[in-house]
Amino acid sequence: MHTVEELQDIVNQIILEQKFEGNPPLLYEPISYTLSQGGKRIRPLLTLLACEMFDGNMEKAIYPAIGMEIFHNFTLLHDDIMDKAPIRRGKDTVYKKWNTNIAILSGDTMFALAYEYILKTDVKFIPDILHVLSRTAIEVCEGQQFDMNFETDENICISDYLEMIRLKTAVLLGGCLKIGAIIGGADSKNADNIYNFGVNIGLAFQLKDDLLDVYSAVEKFGKITGGDILTNKKTYLYLKAFELAKGERLQQLINFYKLSDKESERKISGVKTIYNELSIDKLTINQMQEYYDKALDCLQKIPIDAAQKQNLLDFAQQLMGRES
Repeated sequence: MHTVEELQDIVNQIILEQKFEGNPPLLYEPISYTLSQGGKRIRPLLTLLACEMFDGNMEKAIYPAIGMEIFHNFTLLHDDIMDKAPIRRGKDTVYKKWNTNIAILSGDTMFALAYEYILKTDVKFIPDILHVLSRTAIEVCEGQQFDMNFETDENICISDYLEMIRLKTAVLLGGCLKIGAIIGGADSKNADNIYNFGVNIGLAFQLKDDLLDVYSAVEKFGKITGGDILTNKKTYLYLKAFELAKGERLQQLINFYKLSDKESERKISGVKTIYNELSIDKLTINQMQEYYDKALDCLQKIPIDAAQKQNLLDFAQQLMGRES
């Protein structure tokens, strides 16, 4: 088996070797720009880790893994437009660097490219892995629509939010693992177990992202910190604070969230102070741990040697401990 670092090098090298070029250049330049920025490559790594965990031939999973990374980046291009996000991985987002129409069309092209890469494996795997990708794509879109609905819906509860991030973020991690497991030769039961492992890790991962948006430095996080507060985004932290705040503190929280963009520093500082008073960071960490424990239970159900699971387990632990 390869180490996580070796798999990271393999993924980065193969992406570097791909030539996302063509006419018209304005269609393809944003694709090269996006995929050359690096990132954590979490999704292709999960595909390769799952394949090797089941003693599969990693070479047969490489291009499907790259396909899942392209798909992920396609969703980011469109998300950044909808979220009006100016920075991604410390650089201008595609719609800011070019324009919205180019970002939409380049993203659409990446979606098609993802399917092309997924097909580059043994024919016998293709029906099952295409089903996983298609189902994942639909659920990611459902999650994104829920996320947009939440911007105007004032009756959102924590369970609504957790279902939204399951769809928008977690199912993609589960799908990457399941595709790797299928190529690795896992039976349907074990493929489902590793999928559920990924979904629970994905839920913990997104909660960590919410936490870092408030409590990380911009140079580590790669985008504006406090951005979720500025946009009144209904994250787990936001919803938990409104659930727990009472009396004068609740009114203060409401007032801070009503502040205009001209008072951004005061808004972020004020909301963060209330979060600290309510121990929102600790409560978020506790919820993350709950999903992490569920993920470990799913992994435990897979009847293979513990040593074969270790790389995946180590990588999951890295995701939980990350600072960016």
